[in-house]
Amino acid sequence: MSGYVGVIVSDPWLQSQFTQVELRGLKSKFLSARNQSGQLTVEDLLPVMVKLKDLGEILTGVEIRAILGESYSNMNDELDFESFLRVYLNLRARATAKLGGKRHSSSFLKATTTTLLHTISESEKASYVAHINNYLGEDPFLKKYLPLDPATNDLFDLAKDGVLLCKLINVAVPGTIDERAINTKQILNPWERNENHTLCLNSAKAIGCTVVNIGTQDLVEGRHHLVVGLISQIIKIQLLADLNLKKTPELVELVDDSKEVEELIGLAPEKLLLKWMNFHLKKAGYEKPVTNFSSDLKDGEAYAYLLNALAPEHCNTSTLDTKDPNERAKMIVEHAEKLDCKQYVTPKDIVEGSTNLNLAFVAQIFHHRNGLSADSNKMSFAEMMTDDAQTSREERCFRLWINSHGIGTYCNNLFEDVRNGWVLLEILDKISPGSVHWKQASKPPIKMPFRKVENCNQIIRIGKQLNFSLVNVAGNDFVQGNKKLILAFLWQLMRFSMIQLLKNLRSHSQGKEITDAVILNWANNKVKRAGRTSQMESFKVIFHALTSYAVVNLTDD
Repeated sequence: MSGYVGVIVSDPWLQSQFTQVELRGLKSKFLSARNQSGQLTVEDLLPVMVKLKDLGEILTGVEIRAILGESYSNMNDELDFESFLRVYLNLRARATAKLGGKRHSSSFLKATTTTLLHTISESEKASYVAHINNYLGEDPFLKKYLPLDPATNDLFDLAKDGVLLCKLINVAVPGTIDERAINTKQILNPWERNENHTLCLNSAKAIGCTVVNIGTQDLVEGRHHLVVGLISQIIKIQLLADLNLKKTPELVELVDDSKEVEELIGLAPEKLLLKWMNFHLKKAGYEKPVTNFSSDLKDGEAYAYLLNALAPEHCNTSTLDTKDPNERAKMIVEHAEKLDCKQYVTPKDIVEGSTNLNLAFVAQIFHHRNGLSADSNKMSFAEMMTDDAQTSREERCFRLWINSHGIGTYCNNLFEDVRNGWVLLEILDKISPGSVHWKQASKPPIKMPFRKVENCNQIIRIGKQLNFSLVNVAGNDFVQGNKKLILAFLWQLMRFSMIQLLKNLRSHSQGKEITDAVILNWANNKVKRAGRTSQMESFKVIFHALTSYAVVNLTDD
């Protein structure tokens, strides 16, 4: 498994002008500034440069435009990342000259890092430590290091070898990582630590974490704000894992008809949690809708109504009668403790509106007492979520694979999220750059059904260009959610991606085309050299797993 190499620039001199922290920050700015077609023009660059503190605070927009005009006569010229870096260096040099020659550092990057570093919530840290102690306290490898003390830096020290984070991911989404792949020796060398962190970051991305600007070296160094941010996302995913109709079919009570069930299926877990909360608040007579897990919960009134509705035996009207938010928050925590839901928040967290901890608190209340009826007449709507075991495994496999590519849209439910075509267009553009005509695509939210069909028709056209087998398959089949055809398309797309990756390993193929037969022969030889007699005649459904293994191990042969 390869180690962390950071952001690479082909020009060595240009690479030497920046630290890896700066390059990651600038790469993020570059990617976020691209237009819907995935391009960045000189015109698009102007507002980006004006917003950078070490440029915008020194050079005016007019000055930046004039400097850009010296190098580019056409403001519609397209820029790649290296051109973006050269423009930035030129503007930074002009800013330095305007200050009289005094070098002005990349303060926008350093300020961001410093700000994040100094705004770590000790309350959040303590909650996450308690979560880790609770869920990993009996782990065979980690139990000798647990429980962690939230008052120390034990959390960051333990995270440096990558084992803790990998184990935490498996708690959040069981089976994500084969734990045999985690290096768990007492003392790890730098390469083994890098392998653990690479495994961690790839897996975190696959389950839905945002890992932009986080590299393996950041985790090896135990950078506090990055470690806490990643752990926060992993725990959030774990707490929201049951917020779907498949695992909690009683959620169908939140809607009135089958059309609304389809909308419910497509909601992100945190949106579904808010919908659940507002459902009970409305029934309890609370008139203000809760739209977030911060400011709307600060006064504690919503919590008081929610707990009174869900657990009247533990609550009373005094929570609503008190006028002091601090006193009310204290009473809410006391009531929640009777439901065994106190773990994530303190009264101070409620009053201060800590988004992450409030979300965790509401999710914990949902797990302990969701207040939904199991014998609702609407339960038949949820039957559409029932899949056989094979389909469920494939759905999970393809969903994780799609998310591992770091596309702009996170896939929560494969069969629902691909129906408007946008996710598949994004993944196609990743795997076959330039294949998507973005001007012909419609970005969600899409209200007009024919726009969804147009997106999916383009997917079919691209698939045929890539020589996929798509006989009698139309875009409308995807819009209608035909699971069999969606899985068949994704299998071919994954296979194409893996073959392309293997073809790029030219040093191992000696310029020859890598075919199914070549991979199959390699795999059988590997098995034979290991002293086993079993042989494979075809890949069938194990193709994606085998080729993933091949990508890792071919680099060692």
